[in-house]
Amino acid sequence: MLQNIIFILLLALGGGIFARKVGKIRRNIFLGKPLNRTDRKSERWSTMARVAMGQSKMVTRPVAGFFHILIYVGFVLINLEVAEIVIDGIFGTHRVFQPLLGGFYNVIIGFFEILAIGVILACVVFFWRRNIQPVARFTSPEMTGWPRLDANLILIIEVVLMSALLLMNTAEANMEGKTGYAVSNLLAPLLAGVSESGLHSIERISWWAHIVGILAFLNYLPYSKHFHIILAFPNTWYAQLEPSGQMNNMESVQKEVAMMLDPNANPYAAPADGAEAPGRFGAKDVMDLPWKSLLDAYSCTECGRCTSVCPANTTGKLLSPRKIMMDTRDRLEVVGANIDKNGSFVDDGKALLGDHITAEEIQACNTCNACVEACPVLINPVTIITELRRYQAMEASQVPSEWGLMFNNIENNGAPWQFPAADRMGWADNLEINTKNAEA
Repeated sequence: MLQNIIFILLLALGGGIFARKVGKIRRNIFLGKPLNRTDRKSERWSTMARVAMGQSKMVTRPVAGFFHILIYVGFVLINLEVAEIVIDGIFGTHRVFQPLLGGFYNVIIGFFEILAIGVILACVVFFWRRNIQPVARFTSPEMTGWPRLDANLILIIEVVLMSALLLMNTAEANMEGKTGYAVSNLLAPLLAGVSESGLHSIERISWWAHIVGILAFLNYLPYSKHFHIILAFPNTWYAQLEPSGQMNNMESVQKEVAMMLDPNANPYAAPADGAEAPGRFGAKDVMDLPWKSLLDAYSCTECGRCTSVCPANTTGKLLSPRKIMMDTRDRLEVVGANIDKNGSFVDDGKALLGDHITAEEIQACNTCNACVEACPVLINPVTIITELRRYQAMEASQVPSEWGLMFNNIENNGAPWQFPAADRMGWADNLEINTKNAEA
């Protein structure tokens, strides 16, 4: 009875702390601007099933995709055994599903043990790829310090959790009157000389280590890039369904242009009573971004596939789409801590643009959307970059001189080039080219 009470208290404490942190993250995400992403529901469910559940974009890189699927499937299915552990812990039962499922129970647990071995193997491979013979995308400047430690901690924790599960079953396989399963039967000789009481102690310690480890892992997730194992599902559901290169027009700018083109409009008319004041053009801080971009930031897996295909990064420019997402999440956490401390956000004299992301980074982007295409969970760094650029150009007037010249040419000539539209085909004058169709 005492063990049951302790278990229930730990379960309530772990669940409560996790729910509180998730609530803060949800609040942080919805600090962003409103955005309607509830249309085309059947297409959204299909996208989530294919990308998040089916891991369709992971397998574009077969080695990483195969081992990631091992961990993913192991994580999902082994949680069924965790459900049994929770019921046993609350009610003081032992393997409560065994009498209900009969012989099929042994098949299921045996399969879970094989998956546990697969998860351990995958973790070893990923640890090797990050530390022994590191893949280039894991050695970028933004992957030093905490991001590297975080990735390694997760791999170690997963190995410990799977090992505790196997040790628990192996100890039970050696107990009098008990039988093991697929892997635990093979491992049973390792504990052959242990007494009955010793086996019971090992089984109980492993049981507690597994469930307490899972609760600790659950509360570690919101502080880790591995929170994507939860957010990947809503993030893919709310993903942009329009073509990646299609930018959204700013409503305030559209309204101004429409008024300029309307011959009956009075540009000097006073705003109507109660009219909303114009908002910020583009984004300077995280609160100016759409909430989906903030969900993207928390969903980022830091895998670096986006940066590895970025042509700007490949040619040595400062831009890294992965860093854009990491910086956005870091700034959002700072803003959230500010709100926790003061009750509401108090200006701290800092912003996403300038203090976290530099002008040089966003100006290097050519908006090719290669990063969007490469992301396994449909994150869109380009939206953040273009919104920051909009602020730079339209409100801060801080753009390279070449951009300013192009803007003036578009305004005056209707094209980026510095000559009038009437001379646009002048390049072909002496080339004996029939330009009749082009002029038409």
